[in-house]
Amino acid sequence: MPHFARTERHRLADLLTAAGPDAPTLCGGWTTRDLAAHLVLRERRPDAAAGIQLKPLAGWTDTVQRRYAAGDFAELVHQFRSGPPRFSLFGLPGADEAANTVEYFVHAEDVRRAVAWEPEELTPGLDEALWKRLPMLTRFETARKSPVRLVLKHPDGRSVTVADKHPMTVELTGTPGELILFAFGRGARTKLQADGTPEALAALRKALPF
Repeated sequence: MPHFARTERHRLADLLTAAGPDAPTLCGGWTTRDLAAHLVLRERRPDAAAGIQLKPLAGWTDTVQRRYAAGDFAELVHQFRSGPPRFSLFGLPGADEAANTVEYFVHAEDVRRAVAWEPEELTPGLDEALWKRLPMLTRFETARKSPVRLVLKHPDGRSVTVADKHPMTVELTGTPGELILFAFGRGARTKLQADGTPEALAALRKALPF
């Protein structure tokens, strides 16, 4: 069984350690300390993690995350690198791989691409794992925000179509990692080939910058 989540966990922990506690990230104004606190909270505090998705609970999530962030940064990264505790839902067989492969890939790039960067070649297995998750990840949020029909194209010719009811079309071609980052709102830090009319491209860039 592949262990891409574990690999990306360690890559992200390495990037956090190298960057230090006060480096910028692509996560809405968070520093690396804030991101590390989020990662630990998500796995170790299910009572607070619920607020990541449920707005009425967001205040409690923010309070707990701030407490974690106030602690020792090296210990935070160590806790994250150690993996989910036994009582965590992410500790169930297969849950880490299913829920965290994309999560940790995106957050690793949040750290790496906040400063000078170039796309890195991914292992073929991770590349394919990200591609398989792309249709599900774009089905809701990306589809809702896109003002155009989006065709997300793999370099080998495969494609995923999003928001296909719109009359205008834009084709974005890139590696699965670049397309995943676009879907997660990090399009401004991606390298994608865009094809479409000037009007369609302008509409898409206004709604989903890339």
